[in-house]
Formats: sequence, structure tokens, C-alpha cells
Amino acid sequence: MKNSLYITLFLFSAQSFAQNSDFYTEKGYFIMGYDVVAYFDNQAVEGNKAKYSYKYEGVLFAFSTIENLNKFKAESEKYLPQYGGHCSYAMATKGSKVSPDPEVFEIRDGKLHLFHRKKGLENWLEEGPEKLRDQADKNWSKLTKKE
Repeated sequence: MKNSLYITLFLFSAQSFAQNSDFYTEKGYFIMGYDVVAYFDNQAVEGNKAKYSYKYEGVLFAFSTIENLNKFKAESEKYLPQYGGHCSYAMATKGSKVSPDPEVFEIRDGKLHLFHRKKGLENWLEEGPEKLRDQADKNWSKLTKKE
């Protein structure tokens, strides 16, 4: 009995570490199951988890349509939000991973940025996205796991 408990704990731990901890996940899905491709059509929509889920780098993604799922499969990197989906403003100013509000976003230079709340997006725009993006990039590189 004790051995089976240890095996179960080991398998659970191995599965947990296999996930990409740099991605923001909640409720078992990347950014709460919002469709990352739909943002590029200026829409924040939840994906259909029952029909259009896809595992990428150990993390579940959900899509609202089969077309969006196929677009993601073809060019995944293009649709991934900056900083693992964490708040871009917090990454720039605090150097920390802060959960996003999936309804608050911006597409800039072909990249998706998510924000913790509307005020974060407003501050991002007022303080200068180019300067803040450079700082966020530096902070993100310090936080991401080294391989």
C-alpha cells in the first residue's frame, strides 16, 4: 500500500514538473481557456474546451473555432502572449508574474500583451510601451527557467 502511494506521488510530481511553469494557467487551461488566436481579431473570447482543446508544451489551450485551433497548430509561437500570458505592465514595473484579466489586452507590433486590469493597460500606454517592453523583456529573461 505504501509503495503504491509513493508511485502515485512520484507520477503526480513528474506530471506537474512537465508542465511549462512559465505559462499562466488557471482552471487547468492557459489564460483560463481564452482563445489566443481570437485576440488577433480584436476579440477576447473563451474557447470551447469540450470541442477545441489542444495541448502545447504540456499546457492545455482552448479555441473558439476549429479554424483558430488549426491556425495555432500551424504557427503557435505567433499567437502566444508575451511573458507567458502574465501582465505585461507588472512584468515591466515589478519584474513579477501577475495574473492577467483575459478581457484586457493589446496587440502591439504583432504581439499579444495581457494586463491584470484596465489601469495596467492605461499605465502601459501612458508610460510608453516601447520603454516598458524593453524592461519587461529584461525582467522576463531573469524569471524564466534556464535550460
